[in-house]
Amino acid sequence: MTISVFDLFSIGIGPSSSHTVGPMRAAARFAGEVARRSQLRATVDVRVDLYGSLAATGAGHGTMAAILLGLEGFQPETIDTHEMEQRLLTVRSEGKILFGGGQPIPLTEDSMVLRPLTIHERHANAMTLTALDDHGSELFTQTYFSVGGGFIVTTDDDDRGGPAPVDAPLAFSSSEELLRLASTHHMSVSQIMLTNECASRPEEDVRAGLLHIYDVMLQCQRKGIERTGHLPGSLGVRRRAHDWHERLAQDDPDRDVAFAEDWVNLVALAVNEENASGGRVVTAPTNGAAGIIPAVLHYALHYTRPGREDSDDVIVRFLLTAGAIGSLFKQRASISGAEVGCQGEVGSAAAMAAAALAEILGGTTQQVENAAEIAMEHSLGLTCDPIGGLVQIPCIERNAISAGKAINAARMALRGDGIHRVSLDQVIETMRATGLDMNSKYKETSTGGLAMAVPVNLVEC
Repeated sequence: MTISVFDLFSIGIGPSSSHTVGPMRAAARFAGEVARRSQLRATVDVRVDLYGSLAATGAGHGTMAAILLGLEGFQPETIDTHEMEQRLLTVRSEGKILFGGGQPIPLTEDSMVLRPLTIHERHANAMTLTALDDHGSELFTQTYFSVGGGFIVTTDDDDRGGPAPVDAPLAFSSSEELLRLASTHHMSVSQIMLTNECASRPEEDVRAGLLHIYDVMLQCQRKGIERTGHLPGSLGVRRRAHDWHERLAQDDPDRDVAFAEDWVNLVALAVNEENASGGRVVTAPTNGAAGIIPAVLHYALHYTRPGREDSDDVIVRFLLTAGAIGSLFKQRASISGAEVGCQGEVGSAAAMAAAALAEILGGTTQQVENAAEIAMEHSLGLTCDPIGGLVQIPCIERNAISAGKAINAARMALRGDGIHRVSLDQVIETMRATGLDMNSKYKETSTGGLAMAVPVNLVEC
């Protein structure tokens, strides 16, 4: 099985792919199923039960608002952020939604049932939606699991979650298979991934789609730089990207390589501040880790010879390579902070970015795999403990730190010959096992780590 790069890099809204994008998709899917069953008009109420991490940090992650919008039929890929804000104001003032886009029923965030101590065996991010008639009888009920990266599955699904596999002529499910394919066909990682993508769409569409994804990343970055003031929520975190950009533009008007790390930090900061404010963002592979790949791609475009000579080609190759590595993490472990901690989010993103940069810098497939392994090996054990239940501290700075780690991992791999003791498959399995062993309080519940060590007046959980 090989997952499409367009499933790993999907366009949505902040602040969380698993807590915002996934629940909105699940709610919209639920509304669509009720409509398909011709039960919209008979529905007079919808009961929403949230479990585990969705209940524990849902308020700070925008989960309840996302569900309200999803039940109205909105999708994270297409909803306009201004329309989203206006629609939520109306729903909150009137105390009702337009279920399926037209059926008025009473529902607000406050009427949802939170069960943070109830953890489903399948996944910590669980939600049950139930349509009720005027007698209080169930018309339709379904439990959804938001398994990371905006992917959702139900109790009826057999797989671990996510999209249908690509009909790939060069399919791979391990780094060992990927390396074997590269050796047999004398192809780079990006060429293998491009071949697979072209099995379902023309090459020009693949390239255009990837360039569009980069454009959304760039728009997110610019929006984050433009905004000033404070991020939403009880922490009162001040936006820094705007001031940083003004100072950097003065200090480095000619883009001296000595300031490269500062620009990388700025891009990661800007993207994740925009994500934290609920703006439009590309899951890469999650929203909580959305700043790492744009930041390292910025480095590839501005501080490498290939990037300066043919930016479009570098963007396409970078995202294809990153997507190939991300596919392995999604298949063999998890990209969900609620399942394996932050190692599954920023760790996976750092590995994806490191591999992509190594290819752009001329690395062999062995060096590309080594770069991904280095970045993930030194992200093992990272906990997900957002202060106040918000995707702000330590999430925003952690993206900048991990972007730097990815660049360093790529450069370390290129100094070697690709031969190394620990394989990427082994480190992915270690990440999975570490996540299973990790105490639940360190997996996106805001009940451990920094979330407990730093006092706040109000925890939005």
